[in-house]
Amino acid sequence: MPSDLLSKPIMYTKGVGPHRAKEFKALGVRTVGDLLCHLPFRYELLPKSKPIGELDVDEVATVIGSVGRVRATQGYRRSSVLIDVIDGTGTCRARWFNAPYLRDRLGQGQTIKLTGKAIEDKRWVQFVNPTFEILPDDVDPLAADVDALVPVYSATKLLPPKQISRVLDTVLPVAIAAVREYLPKELIERHRLMDRADALRELHRPTKLENVNGARKRWAYDELLLMQLAIRVRRHRVRQADDAPPIVTTAKINERIRARLPFELTTAQRKAIAEIVADLSQTRPMTRLLQGDVGCGKTAVAIYAALSAVANRMQVTILAPTEILARQTHDKICRYLEGSRVNVGLLVGQMRASERKTLLNGLASGAIDIAIGTHALIEDDVKWSRLGLVIIDEQHRFGVAQRTALRSKSRGHHYLVMTATPIPRTLAMTVYGDFEVTTIDALPAGRKPVETKIVTPELQASCWKFVRRRLAAGERVFVVYPLVEESETLDLKDAVAQAKALRTGELRGFEIGLLHGRMKSDEKLATMNAFREGRIQVLVSTTVVEVGVDVPEATMLIVEHAERFGLAQLHQLRGRVGRGNESGMCLLFTDSESRKSKTRLDVLRKTSDGFKIAEADLNLRGPGEIVGTRQSGIPVFRAADLTKDDALLQAAIKDAEAITEHDPDLANPENQKLLKAVEEAHPLAMK
Repeated sequence: MPSDLLSKPIMYTKGVGPHRAKEFKALGVRTVGDLLCHLPFRYELLPKSKPIGELDVDEVATVIGSVGRVRATQGYRRSSVLIDVIDGTGTCRARWFNAPYLRDRLGQGQTIKLTGKAIEDKRWVQFVNPTFEILPDDVDPLAADVDALVPVYSATKLLPPKQISRVLDTVLPVAIAAVREYLPKELIERHRLMDRADALRELHRPTKLENVNGARKRWAYDELLLMQLAIRVRRHRVRQADDAPPIVTTAKINERIRARLPFELTTAQRKAIAEIVADLSQTRPMTRLLQGDVGCGKTAVAIYAALSAVANRMQVTILAPTEILARQTHDKICRYLEGSRVNVGLLVGQMRASERKTLLNGLASGAIDIAIGTHALIEDDVKWSRLGLVIIDEQHRFGVAQRTALRSKSRGHHYLVMTATPIPRTLAMTVYGDFEVTTIDALPAGRKPVETKIVTPELQASCWKFVRRRLAAGERVFVVYPLVEESETLDLKDAVAQAKALRTGELRGFEIGLLHGRMKSDEKLATMNAFREGRIQVLVSTTVVEVGVDVPEATMLIVEHAERFGLAQLHQLRGRVGRGNESGMCLLFTDSESRKSKTRLDVLRKTSDGFKIAEADLNLRGPGEIVGTRQSGIPVFRAADLTKDDALLQAAIKDAEAITEHDPDLANPENQKLLKAVEEAHPLAMK
């Protein structure tokens, strides 16, 4: 058995070739090993066959019989292929819609096996769009006639689940023999886990449901344990890296910083600052996550940490996910520091070469104390004189490659990450498991919750009249759409077209601006300034305003096609209003009749607690949709389910702690197999 079988490119597997290899690649399958890890997402129960004469209406059943008459019909909007199926006890029919190719595949006299729901059609029992298998003439059709679990795989349009299953039939027997066990025997026995190879075989070719459940448990435990080991090894390696400069906050420094903040810090903010200050005073690099609900005052805490570093003659970089947010943070810090000797710089993608050169020289010489910017701050030509603290705002909005660069640049420096998207506990253990977590769990005094209403189509006209009255009273309104421009595939309103429609329709007579990510930086900046200053009363936008945009005068938010957004994202958008003295209102426009959509939106209507909303979002949509797409760095679990496997996660955490307590780098001989498995499962984390 060649040891490199699992790394063999899938293209060279029988039944694949270059064209199908492209389809497999779209599913994340590049090698034979990847194919083994492409687990079914569900199973269909194909019951043992029964005689046609004993079929009951509305039951899911399997029949085996001979194909009688085959005919094709053509209706006004759809075609169908209809066949008679005959056994010794009776006759039934099967019909497939919009599948004309079946007319040539199905022939009179063939032996066919059908599975589907039996329905009554006049005097016939009929199957509509059943699954089927044409049985060879030289095989006894009843020889393997038993209840069967059939795996169903994630697929593409050109690579259906059955084709994936056929390729697996080819590779499974030899590939599973190449699967090696890496878990210590003690863990397998303690948790009563299946052997790894046996679990994989049972997942792909199940014999009974109990075995599938046991196999999924084994695979889920592996995923969670390897993730926890990766977190702990990475944390150990970061702590073994170069020491960070200690940043000590004396009583005098605290007094000077507090004098710069034009407001009284809340108790929750002071607690967060105390935790961060304690970390900064150590030579061990700080890696801390600062999380809190929308509007809880995280930016003020981050500014405190930055000024503490500057007071210790250290440089600080603050990275924001958008240029709008970077400029807003820059302007806010400059206002706080007006008249001080602290030099603040701004580095964004679109700026004049001379301005960029001046800023880079200031960073390299140490003349600039605090640099705020976008991902432009992590480019190779950015050099620092005495960088001590790296602050990342909404880190999950940076891609994996960008975050890897951030972590490498911040080695030997303190590292503070902020997020206004509250992270459910189980998700925090996966995304930020190597961080210490600080939570700001209270809003500033006087901050009122935003009233939220779900608006169905029949109520929207009256809502627009209400908006006109609010605008006439001097208030400002955000209107958010899911698309920038019209889509050929999605029947959704878009920001560009709707801005034009509102100018001549529901909001005619009011100044309306447009903001989206495709605009040039100077256009976006001019639009935001006009909205902030009141020259624009209505800002039509995409989700580019989701994070951090601060316009205290904005009191209303309208979200079109609200069902298209995640709850956490809607909560972020809702946080753009009601930031001033006036209470805010959020109107969620939806025309969806889906019960699931209504349930989701109702969560937002009932609570303004971002942590409860995040938990609901996790349960309803899964982890990948909360923090972002795969680029967010969330592990893509194939078997583990963070909404259901909490006990398994806790076991994995406990086991990973025990393993790394005496071998934090997995360097001991008995852990070499585990280390290799961790490196294969989490290559970016282990860099």
